[in-house]
Amino acid sequence: MPSTGDVVKITTKKGAEEGVLLPSPDKNVLIIKLQSGYNMGFEKKDVKKITVVKKAAQTRPPVKKVTKNKNLPTISILHTGGTIASKVDYRTGGVTTDFSPEELVAMFPELKNIANIESELIAQMWSDDLRFAHFPLIAKAIEKHVQKGVKGIIVGIGTDNLAVASAALSFIVESSPVPILFVGSQRSSDRGSSDAAMNLICAAEFITKTDFGGVGICMHESEDDSSCVILPAAKTYKLHSSRRDAFKAINASPIARVDYNSRKITFVEKHYMQKSSKLVLKPKMEEKVGLLKIHINMSPEQFAFFKGYKGLVIEGTGLGHTPGQVPNKESTIHKKIYPAMKAVIDSGCVVVMTTQCLFGGVNMNVYDKGRDLQELGVLSAKDMLANTALVKLSWLLGNYPKEKVKELVGTNLRGEINEQLMYERDFLR
Repeated sequence: MPSTGDVVKITTKKGAEEGVLLPSPDKNVLIIKLQSGYNMGFEKKDVKKITVVKKAAQTRPPVKKVTKNKNLPTISILHTGGTIASKVDYRTGGVTTDFSPEELVAMFPELKNIANIESELIAQMWSDDLRFAHFPLIAKAIEKHVQKGVKGIIVGIGTDNLAVASAALSFIVESSPVPILFVGSQRSSDRGSSDAAMNLICAAEFITKTDFGGVGICMHESEDDSSCVILPAAKTYKLHSSRRDAFKAINASPIARVDYNSRKITFVEKHYMQKSSKLVLKPKMEEKVGLLKIHINMSPEQFAFFKGYKGLVIEGTGLGHTPGQVPNKESTIHKKIYPAMKAVIDSGCVVVMTTQCLFGGVNMNVYDKGRDLQELGVLSAKDMLANTALVKLSWLLGNYPKEKVKELVGTNLRGEINEQLMYERDFLR
């Protein structure tokens, strides 16, 4: 039987075609990559014969063993899957992922001049499939490698939820003797336009040269290859689906800039978490916490769904609003929304309000809707990003009693809240 990667010859009544057998998303279709580079599909019912011309190689070429340099510090790279260590096999169309120190140094040879590299695959945590339960696993791996005496830790993760994961770990890690940087890649490492190498190299340089001791993010500053920025873990958002400079600090400045050519590090933010004497973790997360985005045409059932949850973050409109008033007959159903929200709160759920506006914050004292919501028991998250509020609320509920949670949710713990927002001519600084 032919296998993916085999060179096969497929014969139909129209003729024969030869190419590399690719994985097919449809069990009734065979797909091959022709020598021209194009893919061709055949419905199995039309295939008269399939012949294996050449079996695929079953082993990967060996990689050169890396010897440690006693004059360099050691950095641990912890993997959770994602594009950062992935490359496409353009012969088969498949994606391979490399995790050993030897493979990483082979892919990114500049790393061996900065630090000795250790690595570990924590688990395959596809970014789109992240759950609260994954964050304690990352924390446990961080703890193990800190105990080994490494200089710092890089967590490689898929970019779609990289900012959310970094925010979660910023709360879990109360203090750290080493930098912990989340690093991703918008494009796989074998592509000429990949940002993987530069992001990793800048992260490694920052770890070895600074006294930073918190959780942060290291990604491209712009579309060119001039610099990376160290971004605040709880104040960062992915603003573009594919650009290499997709990650930006929101209502905040980058912590530092790493010049890729000179390797010079410039701190932009003067107040940042510095290294502490020991690692302190609070890894518990509450599972029953949800996020509800406000939109037009909402129904009370959408709110009632969260009755019995421990926590709910609402991504409200403007200064922190939801439907709930009846200005005309078309919105009559809205009179049932406030009672539905009150039932959720009375069930023991801590409800927190954020805004769907990226910039600015919640102010529930300006309009009567905001005051109505506060009377129901909805708490303000100020200028916290909705996803940051989600993981913060889960973490608080996992580690503190309910009354303490209500006190701390609007308190700045990791730079996630600005007590005062300064006017900026341009939103993005």
